[in-house]
Amino acid sequence: MGFNQADIIPLMAADNASHLKRARRADAIANRELILATAQRLFAERGIAHVCMAVIAESARVGKGTLYRGFANKGELCLALLDEDMRLFQNQTLQMLRERHDQPALSRLDAFLNSLVYFVERQAPLLREAQLHGTLQSEATPGHDSPHRWLPWLRTTVGLLLQQAEQNGEADNLDIPYLVDAILAPLSADLFLYQRETCGFDLERISQGLRQLVLDGCRKRGS
Repeated sequence: MGFNQADIIPLMAADNASHLKRARRADAIANRELILATAQRLFAERGIAHVCMAVIAESARVGKGTLYRGFANKGELCLALLDEDMRLFQNQTLQMLRERHDQPALSRLDAFLNSLVYFVERQAPLLREAQLHGTLQSEATPGHDSPHRWLPWLRTTVGLLLQQAEQNGEADNLDIPYLVDAILAPLSADLFLYQRETCGFDLERISQGLRQLVLDGCRKRGS
């Protein structure tokens, strides 16, 4: 049985299209890595506030269209730079909570908040830019473990620990939805940087003050 040329051409076209698609995907990945590396270097040299998207595109030698296809704004770019450290912190938190599962919930909340203070210290400038553009609160793409879920994850972790504290009799009559926001508010990047840079508070002071406020406010009276 012979081959029909009309059958061969569509197969060749499909193979070429697949090859072109893979090449474009590889180019997109390479451009993304180049943009992130360029942004990280410029941020370190000049400060995040002094670097605009146009400068990043020019320094990376990519078109503005290429830049904005990958990142809608500087907040999204900063969030991408935060991605690895966020995932590491989340994994470390889950491991810590598993290892301390037999400890009181408020003790686990205390440890979590202390580690969160030190995470914010490392990444406050990037967090501030991401918060400025609302990217930390945005919904993630369904089915993806996106760093866009950062703030919802923090809220869920604090809320669950407060619920467990009530269930275990460590606290009672907690207004958990309000307390979740009240506990996390001091760790917003703007306030955190104000306390560090303007007020001159050291990390231990911020951590101890926040944890004392939370534990004294949540702990069951008489315990």
